Order: sequence, then C-alpha cells, then structure tokens
Amino acid sequence: MNYRIVLASASPRRKEILSKLGVQFEVIPSDCEEVYTATEPAQIVKELAILKAGDVYKKLINERTASDNNGSLVVIGSDTIVAHKGRVMGKPHSKEEAFEMIKSYAGDTHQVHTGVCIMIENGQNHSFTVSSSVNVVPMTDEEIWAYVESGEPMDKAGAYALQGLFAPFVSGIEGDYYNIVGFPICRVYHILKDEGII
Repeated sequence: MNYRIVLASASPRRKEILSKLGVQFEVIPSDCEEVYTATEPAQIVKELAILKAGDVYKKLINERTASDNNGSLVVIGSDTIVAHKGRVMGKPHSKEEAFEMIKSYAGDTHQVHTGVCIMIENGQNHSFTVSSSVNVVPMTDEEIWAYVESGEPMDKAGAYALQGLFAPFVSGIEGDYYNIVGFPICRVYHILKDEGII
C-alpha cells in the first residue's frame, strides 16, 4: 500500500531526526491553539501531540479531492516538555528567565517528556509519551550567562539544546537521546514498521 506521511511539526530537529528513517515525508505544521487539560508533564505532551496530529489530519482529509492518489494518510504529531521538580519549563521569554531555568538544573537531574501521536488512515492510531532524564553538572553564574548570551537557549523548550553548546554541562542521560533532542525515533520506527508503513 502507498502511504502519504506527514510530520505535523515545524521543528527542524524533528524533521532532521525523522529523515533518518530514509522515507519520504511532508512537513505541514499544525497552527491550532495549544490547549490542554492534563496537569502532569507526561500527559500534557501526549495531549498536545494528539491535538496537533488531529488538526493536520482533519485539514488534509477535508481538502482531499476524488482525483487525489497520494496514498493512505499518516500524520505524526509531537510535542516536547522539559520538567524540573514537576514544574514545566517552556521556552524562555527573556535572558533572565533562561538564566534562572538553567541555574535550577545545574548540579541536578531533570526530565524531558516527548509526546507522539501517529494517526493512520483506515488503521490504528498510536499515542504515547517517552520520558528521559538529564544530569547537569554544577555551573558557575559566569558559565550560565556565557551560554545564555550565545542565544541558543532562547527558542528551546527548557532553555537549552543537548546537542548544541550545552553539551559540556551534561554528565549523563537516562533513556532515549533522540527523545531529549525532541523526537523518539526508535519508538516511531517500530510502530511504522509494525503497521507495514515502512
């Protein structure tokens, strides 16, 4: 069977990671308002992933014409949250906020949760959360400010990029590396494989 695979995310990191599967896919980000009712970070990301995938899936199904022959639709939505001591750490709104967020991680362990929803036309829908832990070494205020001034934290959930300039401060991780970067590719691969999509 022919499939049209769509990534419902504008994240360049998710696009790059999904491309490691070696399959063709389109990027059509969801523009729906991110509203959720869950209170636990692991549940919030799953709810948002379902919301994003559902938004793009409905639009594409509604736009379809009788002459379309793009194959069965597969839409993948995803959302990532960094949490420390139960507090959700979103994207920082200022350098000062980025500094405070990173200072709270220094010398401690925090969690990264990524929710994924895979909507398969005429098939099984899958939604799940993958959680990983990140250990950060103690950091001086000078080290934190130098990192903040690099500009890297400002568009990142949790105010850092594990694969970027923050790497020297991470002493270890527990769980899926790619989950921390923003997309748990191993779990996604096995679902698509089990469904006969790839």
